Amino acid sequence: MDTLTRDALTVLQPGFTGTTPPDWLLRRLGEGLAAVGVFGRNVATPDQLTALTGRLRAERDDVLVAIDEEGGDVTRLEVRTGSSFPGNLALGAVDDPGLTRAVAHELGRRLAECGINFNWAPSADVNSDPDNPVIGVRSFGADPELVARHTAAYVDGLQAAGVAACAKHFPGHGDTSVDSHDDMPRVGVDLETLHARDLPPFRAAVAAGTKAVMSAHILLPALDRRLPATLSPDVLHGLLRAPAERGGLGFDGLIVTDGIEMRAISATWGIERGSVMALAAGCDAICVGGGLSDELTVLRLRDAIVRAVHSGDLPEERLSDAAARVRALARWASKTGEGAREGSAPTPDIGLVAARRALRVTATADHRPAPDGPVHVAAYTPSANFAVGDETPWGIAADLTRLLPGTTTGTYGPDDAADTAAVLRDADGRPVVAVVRDVHRHPWMAAALAALVAARPDTVVVEMGLPQAPPTGALHIATHGAARVCGTAAAEAVAGRLPT
Repeated sequence: MDTLTRDALTVLQPGFTGTTPPDWLLRRLGEGLAAVGVFGRNVATPDQLTALTGRLRAERDDVLVAIDEEGGDVTRLEVRTGSSFPGNLALGAVDDPGLTRAVAHELGRRLAECGINFNWAPSADVNSDPDNPVIGVRSFGADPELVARHTAAYVDGLQAAGVAACAKHFPGHGDTSVDSHDDMPRVGVDLETLHARDLPPFRAAVAAGTKAVMSAHILLPALDRRLPATLSPDVLHGLLRAPAERGGLGFDGLIVTDGIEMRAISATWGIERGSVMALAAGCDAICVGGGLSDELTVLRLRDAIVRAVHSGDLPEERLSDAAARVRALARWASKTGEGAREGSAPTPDIGLVAARRALRVTATADHRPAPDGPVHVAAYTPSANFAVGDETPWGIAADLTRLLPGTTTGTYGPDDAADTAAVLRDADGRPVVAVVRDVHRHPWMAAALAALVAARPDTVVVEMGLPQAPPTGALHIATHGAARVCGTAAAEAVAGRLPT
């Protein structure tokens, strides 16, 4: 196969379906494909995932195996059970960079153990808009300096385990009211605000040696009035690559796109043209995998890139440079991973330790002693955003049932949440624990919770999203995320079983 076609395959990072790699994917690895994305649909057990990545390496020993594993709400490694690690907001609430590094290191160790060597994480976004529909608890917080120090700690911990980090979503997805999976977000701030608020975490990631940065599909008119960051030379070359003396970040590692199939790109430019434009603008790798996971998509993109070089829309030297950066990261991961794994001692409980430290508990005069018998859990459940997905369980009912046998649970959505009488009937006199998620963003949930607390002032409220609304209930527990360990810690607090 000619060099141009190999390079075109090298810059793609496709996903696939199934829990074993399909034949077409293995063939393309032999033809130049250098990276593969693993998603929740590909993961059943750690042993299965290890076998999967081993099969990929049998075809290409230096293949980059990437995953979107943030811990917390966004987990692929534990998609069916919930994460053993709290997400970024919980770590930011504790504000102990040493703990953040330790959590990231253990997460990286587990990824490396399964053969993963590239993680599309951490989120370095400053969550400056509390109504943001897609970032929220995925961010370390709303303070740029706090986010910066924890981003650096996360990058350091992950890469010390031999897994390449990828700070995302450059230049910052935290001030958006639109999910770029659905449409094009627009951030209308001036350059001074961008530099003071959104860029410090990315500067910290670059200073910490992050191997990759992921571009955001967001429009920032202060930088480019026409093109989103992923497609903009002004954003990628003029800001991310530019040296510090010219106001840039001086980043020399791999730039990878967010999912090219997301509607912010695909609905306007299509995935073929969008991929070519991203490469021309300065991206080195095209993430293709959320909803596109077939051989035809890979071949369409490969051929579109080759045609663009022949037509002059994509300079051959730009493609060659991009492919070289992918191969350089693959060499680093291949060389670094084995030594890091050998020197990594497990810290299996670090995630639960962090989740317990992240709890914020507020009691009122209506608070009663912790129950010693069963309770009723009323789970008010919003629709999951695309990044989180709806496969991953969340809540505290399972843990409370273990601690308080006989506990019951009911799930209440927008259509039936207003029926407080139904919740009370289901509770049948037992204490009520209301579990909510981002109550400040859902008027139906806020109204239902207010009615329940008015009817039962002794209600315990567990907020598992962004704790933006004022605390309510006899006991209010903010977990700062819905990871499995956050649910465990909250259940311990409800039952009065938190370790001292």
